Amino acid sequence: MTETKWLDADESQAWRSYIEATIRVQNACTTALQAATGLTLDDYGILVALSEAPEHRVRMSELADMVFASPSRLTYRIDRLVKMGYICRSACPEDGRSSYAVLTPAGVEGLEAASHHHVANVREFLLDVVTPAELAALGITLEKVANALRP
Repeated sequence: MTETKWLDADESQAWRSYIEATIRVQNACTTALQAATGLTLDDYGILVALSEAPEHRVRMSELADMVFASPSRLTYRIDRLVKMGYICRSACPEDGRSSYAVLTPAGVEGLEAASHHHVANVREFLLDVVTPAELAALGITLEKVANALRP
């Protein structure tokens, strides 16, 4: 077993700040979006993924990967969005065990309405808090981290 390389004070502070900031930004965005539209940030991400897909449909297993959700968590979210009329399910003719999530016309309208709130929230809770140079550095840094962890 190799020796643990403990975090120094600067590393520890950066890690803790990252954790706190990401959780606080996500919670603030979800709270504000939900108050305005009834959608959570996770719901919004699902609607965006479907809106960008051909024919506004994605196989459930692929959608789970796209929105970083477990299949059970995705099923819960999809059930909520189906009840709202924003998504419907359709059978997958190529594989009887799979199904598609499909964005409905009401879902397109709901996404369009929510997008204005979402963008305003992102600006308020993140973009307006940092300078353009800080934002550029943050983007580069987080892209490096994401690339290192992608399969």
